[in-house]
Amino acid sequence: MSTQTYHGLILEKNNHTAILTLNNPPANVWTEKSLKALVEVINELNADHEIYSLILTGQGGKFFSAGADLHLFKNGDKEVASNMARSFGFAFETLSNFRGVSIAAINGYAMGGGLECALACDLRITEEQSVLALPEASVGLLPCAGGTQWLSWLVGEGWAKRLILCGEHLDAETALRIRLVEEVTSSGKALTSALALAQKINNQSPTSIAACKRLIQAARNIMPNQALPHERVEFVKLFDSMNQREGVNAFLEKRAPHWLNT
Repeated sequence: MSTQTYHGLILEKNNHTAILTLNNPPANVWTEKSLKALVEVINELNADHEIYSLILTGQGGKFFSAGADLHLFKNGDKEVASNMARSFGFAFETLSNFRGVSIAAINGYAMGGGLECALACDLRITEEQSVLALPEASVGLLPCAGGTQWLSWLVGEGWAKRLILCGEHLDAETALRIRLVEEVTSSGKALTSALALAQKINNQSPTSIAACKRLIQAARNIMPNQALPHERVEFVKLFDSMNQREGVNAFLEKRAPHWLNT
């Protein structure tokens, strides 16, 4: 296992899985520097063909991330607000477009930009003590890093409005019930569960995973009758990859496949 440190982030690589820990105690808030570091990390992982999956979690046992540091906005400086909005948006859109599968292992409070970070991931696992919220309107702000869009897509307009317009805080079981997260674990077990899920991902063809992810996320923007032809195109394009032949032949030969992430 190798470890690298970035501003507010710690990156570990374990075989085909990268584990990125948000490391800005006590609340793991995001800063402009850590958001830029996130972009740097994702770009590096996209170029690392040994990495198939990415797990994000928070340092410590209380916070996944509390989002932005509100001290940045106390003077009402619009230039600061504009810079931070761009930084948040670009960082989390880059995370959303990671070529592999990303999993948020939520191990505590995920508030504001912390929850938006989790929303930018492909999958979310939360511990039973976690609290999830988008409370920006309670301090005169709004979610500007995908919260109004990704949350609405995941849980529907009604629950999105309850969180954003009413300022509701969700416990883990409610988050699971409304499909904001896919799994709830006991305290301290989110990362373990995420690693087990990552192992399942790592057994899949990374070429197929990347194509499937593009198609699934395209459903956010275009109607099925427009997207369906793209499925067939992507299917045929897989035959340009050695993984297609390797996967089929491994199955027929009753052996484990040896994937290439190219």
